[in-house]
Amino acid sequence: MLKEGDKAPEFCLKGIDEKGEEKEFCLKDFLGKKVVLYFYPKDNTPGCTQEACDFRDNIARIKEKGAVVLGVSPDSINSHKKFFEKYGLNFPLLSDTDKKVAESYGAYGEKKMYGKVTKGIIRSTFIIDEEGKIKKAFYNVKVKGHVDKVIENL
Repeated sequence: MLKEGDKAPEFCLKGIDEKGEEKEFCLKDFLGKKVVLYFYPKDNTPGCTQEACDFRDNIARIKEKGAVVLGVSPDSINSHKKFFEKYGLNFPLLSDTDKKVAESYGAYGEKKMYGKVTKGIIRSTFIIDEEGKIKKAFYNVKVKGHVDKVIENL
């Protein structure tokens, strides 16, 4: 698990940008900006859709704080495109199909779902400062009210 002050693990992932175009995103490209990096389990599922729409609806408040939002899940680029278009999202979605980036952030591992222990994405959000350090780490995120907490910590 990452803590405040830790260096954010570097990554490069393919994804779609805020216009829905495919490109590669590397964390180092965002040095000098705050990054809200959030990991979610799956496109088009109720909690993930709610979280994405909450970020979408609050993007102006996030940008006012000098931050960008990057959503990451193991879904394919094609799945991201459909999800992005269906909900009119306005921030990049990155595809971490091998879950290596999620693992490096402690956002992949054992979790309990309906009483069963499974392996999967642990809903997590990281605020990364302008120098690439973790400013705040949220693990086991509950969707309701989460985006407001993120904005308060920016």
